[in-house]
Amino acid sequence: MKPGRGSRTAVLVCMGRAIAHGSTPVSRYTDPTALALLPDDARARVERYRSGVVPNDIRAHLEHAYLEKQSKIMVARTVAIDDAVRAVASPQLVILGAGLDGRAWRMPELSGVTVFEVDHPDSQRDKRARVATLAQAAREVRFVPVDFTRGSLDCMLAAAGHDPARPTTWIWEGVVMYLNPADVEATLAIIERRSAAGSRLIVAYHSPALMLRFVRLLVRLIGEPLRSVFTPGAMRALLAKHRFGIVRDEDLPTIGGSLSPELGLATQRMKHLRIVTADRLHPGHA
Repeated sequence: MKPGRGSRTAVLVCMGRAIAHGSTPVSRYTDPTALALLPDDARARVERYRSGVVPNDIRAHLEHAYLEKQSKIMVARTVAIDDAVRAVASPQLVILGAGLDGRAWRMPELSGVTVFEVDHPDSQRDKRARVATLAQAAREVRFVPVDFTRGSLDCMLAAAGHDPARPTTWIWEGVVMYLNPADVEATLAIIERRSAAGSRLIVAYHSPALMLRFVRLLVRLIGEPLRSVFTPGAMRALLAKHRFGIVRDEDLPTIGGSLSPELGLATQRMKHLRIVTADRLHPGHA
């Protein structure tokens, strides 16, 4: 991400969510916030896609195909994470690298929850202006500006009022793959220190797969290169080191196939993207 500018990948995934809203057969997916959270140019591109006109221009045609695929990916990814959040009743939700996430404005299950949106200040700036038009679903939203590679997440969360004595659900959806392994581990150490019994951690990460070569090229071209890849075994060991035991770790095709045959087919090449849900281990757990 370039200084002074929000994340471009955050815009792309939000475009995928906006396109999927109201157009997917998966009834558990909905995101009425996505379109409102987009910058004007991205919103216009989504509207062009929604018009149903497939462009003849090769560049526009490729974008249309990309957005169609992205919308399918985001349905599977979003539903899996939403389900993992709903399954526990944590009084605190910390979204690491919140980007254009709309959960605090669309999930009624968060009505009694304090949501901490952690992100780079450049990414938060525009979002804070856009959410002013949305009805808040969470009890409270607190914005926590942090650069994961430079800032002190621990201190900033404490200053924002995060209580490490109360259970927390942590969402780390679109950040891990862009961090060096050392930064991933440093963040996990903070999560461990600030997670009471009953806490839950949900992480989207990349694992080795053929499709990852294409993904690496794409994100490098937009200036946000991938920096970490974990096998499921390595992720299990890393989380266990920080006192989290895995509840579920699935790749996107498995998640998509469980939601609908169409989604399973659309995500079949996305085996590199995995979502792991892990719960805080009891202090006496070996």
